[in-house]
Amino acid sequence: MIEIAIVEDIDDIRESLKAYIHSTEGIECMATFADAESAIEFLTKHPVDVVLMDIQLPGMNDIECIKKLKTVHPKMMYIMSTIFQDDKSVFNALKAGATGYLLKNDNPAKIISAIWEVHSGGSPMTPQIARRVIESFNLPAVNEVSLLLTKRETELLGYLAKGFRYKEIADKLFISTETVRKHINNIYQKLHVQSRMDAVNKVFGNRD
Repeated sequence: MIEIAIVEDIDDIRESLKAYIHSTEGIECMATFADAESAIEFLTKHPVDVVLMDIQLPGMNDIECIKKLKTVHPKMMYIMSTIFQDDKSVFNALKAGATGYLLKNDNPAKIISAIWEVHSGGSPMTPQIARRVIESFNLPAVNEVSLLLTKRETELLGYLAKGFRYKEIADKLFISTETVRKHINNIYQKLHVQSRMDAVNKVFGNRD
């Protein structure tokens, strides 16, 4: 019997998942929670095999919840349920210890299948997410600080690292030179730096 818990702040979704799991042989829902704090309080004392967790929770977020529970029960597994597909959400969840990553519009049968897969040692993901993870291995290695930047800011900084001037970057990205300047200012503020060299080194590291 696979014991699971559900952490989901939307009542209808939480209850429908619970009902579907109760009707599935071999899987039992031990508890449901509307927030991370309640989940931590219960699961610290009563761990389960798999936790289905929403990626947008009120109060403490899902990432902090996983980190705290991982320190107490490192073998407990997590499947993230979310409407988002952006890379940062994926990587932050995986880095925190998530084992699988599904979209909320996946049908219940897929979620049940994912629970079995995780329990058997797999890492279920939607095809879209799996492709993004695979594509990430083809990207240049960057410092974790780069997670502070948007895709466009990282792309723009990459051109700066190659020695492109503002006008050349603007032409490459089909934006105005003024827009390039605004992006650069945003990058400097996020990274707490004052120069192009400092920003490049902080994100990409010295490559001499």
